[in-house]
Amino acid sequence: MLKMIFSDMDGTLLDGKGQVPAWFDALAAELAARGVRFAPASGRQYFSLAESFPRYKDEFLFLAENGTNVVYRGETLFTWPMEQAAAHAILEEVYAADPGIFCVFCGLRDAYALAAQHSEENVAELRKYYTHAAWVPSFAAVEDTCVKVSFFDVTAHSKERIEPLVEKWRTAQQVVLSSDYWLDIMAPGANKGIAVRAMQEHFGVRPEECAAFGDYLNDREMLGAVGYSFAMANAHPAVKAAARYETASNEEGGVLLGIRRLMAKGLI
Repeated sequence: MLKMIFSDMDGTLLDGKGQVPAWFDALAAELAARGVRFAPASGRQYFSLAESFPRYKDEFLFLAENGTNVVYRGETLFTWPMEQAAAHAILEEVYAADPGIFCVFCGLRDAYALAAQHSEENVAELRKYYTHAAWVPSFAAVEDTCVKVSFFDVTAHSKERIEPLVEKWRTAQQVVLSSDYWLDIMAPGANKGIAVRAMQEHFGVRPEECAAFGDYLNDREMLGAVGYSFAMANAHPAVKAAARYETASNEEGGVLLGIRRLMAKGLI
């Protein structure tokens, strides 16, 4: 029987408007009644995830910042910090090479962006994923633990525009495309899969007692850490190749439909 379900947010659980399906609450209640712990696993910061699920902030397990910050009932269970010097160097290099790429220092207390990049477009994008944020004159002024650095390309060409600028860091850091718009860099070895395995150990749950849903490249390790892995119909081809099963798209409530399939099989 399944005990934990991990789900990515954007492009997976959420529809194109950033909303959960209308019947999410009913299914969440059913999972809780059956003793199954639900865990949003996202590149978003913890505060953004908690504010997305206000009625569940003391029930859900939150794997934030691509698994580098895991919080349960307000308690931090797991972190995988990034070396501060490396974070600063990467941010400075990318900004110097292309000031049109929006740069974000992701800390445990806040996300930090350069005041020089303050624009209506960047503010709106930052608010989607980082509800606790500050604008600073330079990243050197930040005094916070760094869990990742993130880069946004408004033209939706993160692979073509951002990836070449950080290629030199790939051997020393964890570099991953989170969407067509965003690229994230974390400490070496950090990913959602590591966080999932840490939580399996923490709660005494086996991989075969877990399911996961994802759509993009930063979800692959998470799918590989569970017994029942689902790629969304709208998922990246590499994610579909990494998953054991496929479900409907995020616009069709694919996560909830996948959970219903698991229930129908008697696994929940």
